[in-house]
This record gives sequence, C-alpha cells and structure tokens, in this order.
Amino acid sequence: MKKMQGRPFALVGVNSDADLEKLRSVVKEKELTWRSFWNGPEGTGGPISALWNVRGWPTIYIIDHEGVIRDKNKRGDDLDAVLEELVSKAEASAKGMDL
Repeated sequence: MKKMQGRPFALVGVNSDADLEKLRSVVKEKELTWRSFWNGPEGTGGPISALWNVRGWPTIYIIDHEGVIRDKNKRGDDLDAVLEELVSKAEASAKGMDL
C-alpha cells in the first residue's frame, strides 16, 4: 500500500496462525510495515475473529476516517477504488471541505 503513504490511511492485520512465534518470524521476514495482531492460540476461532464476526480468511473491513465500516471484502481494483474514494474524502474533510 505504498501508494497510500503519507495519506490518511492505516492498514491493520489480524493473524490467525495459532503459533505466536511463527507470526513474529513472518512479520520480521516479510518486513510488514503495518500493525498485525495475533488472534490467539485458538487460531481462526480466537477472540478478535469472534468479536468481528469473521467467517473466512482473509476478511477485509474498510473503515473510514470517522470509524464507520463502509465496505467489506473488496479485492483488487474494487478495493483500490473504494480506498481512493474514502481517503480522498478524509483528505477533504481535514481541509474543511465536503465531497
């Protein structure tokens, strides 16, 4: 998501691997630049996926700058379009303009 660098955008991951040490090594090896939370030793049945009603992996929630879930499970060009629209709105809002 380098194209979002410097813009009002954040990526947060939840990892369902039951092995915390494996998660740590993947984060280091892949040089992940975003926060990645561990779902616990229960793996896909852990507390984060239960609270967010995750039924499949990966699940993508798109949350706007006001904390509202705006979309779910977009991929590829559809994901890019939704992100661009919401990030542009956040930028406009920060400048005191409405889009």
